[in-house]
Amino acid sequence: MKKILVPTDFSKPAMIATEVAADIARKAGASLILLHVVEEATGGSFNVEGQVATDGDFEDRLFTMRLIQKARKQLEKIVLDPKMADVKVDGELRVGNPYHGMTTIIAEHKVDLVVMGTAGHSQLEQMIIGSNTEKVVRNSRCPVLSVHKKPATSDFKNIVYATAMAKDEEVFSRIVKRTQQVYDSTVHLVRINTPGDFQRDHIVKDYMEKFAKKLGLKNYTINVYNDIDTEEGIIRFADSINADLIAMATHGRTGFAHVMAGSVAEDVVTHAKRPVLTFVVKH
Repeated sequence: MKKILVPTDFSKPAMIATEVAADIARKAGASLILLHVVEEATGGSFNVEGQVATDGDFEDRLFTMRLIQKARKQLEKIVLDPKMADVKVDGELRVGNPYHGMTTIIAEHKVDLVVMGTAGHSQLEQMIIGSNTEKVVRNSRCPVLSVHKKPATSDFKNIVYATAMAKDEEVFSRIVKRTQQVYDSTVHLVRINTPGDFQRDHIVKDYMEKFAKKLGLKNYTINVYNDIDTEEGIIRFADSINADLIAMATHGRTGFAHVMAGSVAEDVVTHAKRPVLTFVVKH
């Protein structure tokens, strides 16, 4: 891992995400890119070093320039914070649509991980991601770590891996394995049994065992958890073992792979109190 992107609007959730990302950067030897997007009613984004568009109302352009100046100072304050002295941090300021700004930065800088702060839909406080959270989780071409609140620890010793053990999940399973190696973690493989998507325990456990051996996991547990809802089952299982991180791939499958459906991952990201690592397997 070389580059970690942290979208920020300088809110409390965003600052928590920055702290978590800095801890990961120290552990992995990575650098941080702090991105703030000054939002305009445009379809894309542009670097603030370029020219601001000359069309539109003068007062609107002046207001935008003041927002840019304020954001630049806020970015510089974080970059120069003594607490960040042992981490390489670059500030990136853009104008445009937040979601497109993030996807552009991911492609331009070949980002390895996105760390986002999110307050969840049940709270008024939202960061730059806002309603774009689901878009990022659903479409990002790199893993996304969503942080709802300040975690008890950024030393991810217990990882819940909610998996369908599908072939197209191979890339993400390697990401989980790499995370396990970095943090010397225990991976808790879990399948959520629901009334509408039920499998016998011995079938699931046998399949999980084969999946774990194929992946080369050495420190893991195999679990089947019963609940009426997949999303709630994942969150409750993570609570029951006091997990430090929930990991799950996203794709739109059904049946046995329903645990990995995109909407489930987005719901877990929204409602879980623990950090959630997601990855879009279709990429």
